[in-house]
Amino acid sequence: MRQSDGAQLEMPGMPRRLFPATPSKLATFADCPRRYRYAYVDRPAPAKGPPWAHNSVGSAVHAALRSWWDQPRARRTAGAARQLLYGVWSANGFRDDEQAARWRATAAGWITGYVESLDPAEEPVGLERQVSCTTERLVLTGRVDRIDQRGDELVVVDYKTGRVPSTDDEARGSAALAAYVLGVRRTLRRPCSRVELHHLPSGTVASFEHTERSLANHVRRAEDVAADIAVATRALEDGVPPDEAFPTVTGRQCGWCDFRPSCPAGQAATPPRETWSFLPPEDAPPG
Repeated sequence: MRQSDGAQLEMPGMPRRLFPATPSKLATFADCPRRYRYAYVDRPAPAKGPPWAHNSVGSAVHAALRSWWDQPRARRTAGAARQLLYGVWSANGFRDDEQAARWRATAAGWITGYVESLDPAEEPVGLERQVSCTTERLVLTGRVDRIDQRGDELVVVDYKTGRVPSTDDEARGSAALAAYVLGVRRTLRRPCSRVELHHLPSGTVASFEHTERSLANHVRRAEDVAADIAVATRALEDGVPPDEAFPTVTGRQCGWCDFRPSCPAGQAATPPRETWSFLPPEDAPPG
């Protein structure tokens, strides 16, 4: 059974039906239409591979920071952040328990150093806040890690735990962050232009101030991807074979695709990556 949300029936005199999407959904199709089909069209969805260690690290850090802000102000301490991380830690994806324990200590160092740079008396405007906006073709929704008040404007804050520090170009080019700005404006009815990537391993912050032009460019690209999804979905409904309607884009990314176990083309394209291979080398300082 397949779930269709891309093709839309348009009749004369009727308003265009908006395509519901998230930044992740659009990015999945842009990266590989077949992966999009596996994730959002085929039901039941094909089998996925095992979890990844770097995702376990990121999830634990995000959850601990959310819980840290939920604490009473007097309990927003570095020690509390460490204990909150320990409470949500998962060993999924690591080579063994010893590696997981080392990375738990590393992540605890990141998060304690980060919260020491924060003012616990400041209350964020939003934590894990869902926001949405509409364009001529899309309903875009997303969940923002944190929304800060800076003067008269709101700022979108996104936590990063990857092996490479974030850059201002990354902040500028992020379709997700642009969507969050538009969503914050519509949902909270407040000015918002600035986005920040807080990279905990390096303690650095990358940022970008969006303009109406930069946001319009992101919207145009998002609508182009949504139009391509509609074409592919309509082709599938018209009887085009699934692998033709949603072709595979093969490359080195096939080595870490979640749907690799279900994709012969991806398996043939490149060897699989170990589930802990996106962690920084253990003989080098994380960052």
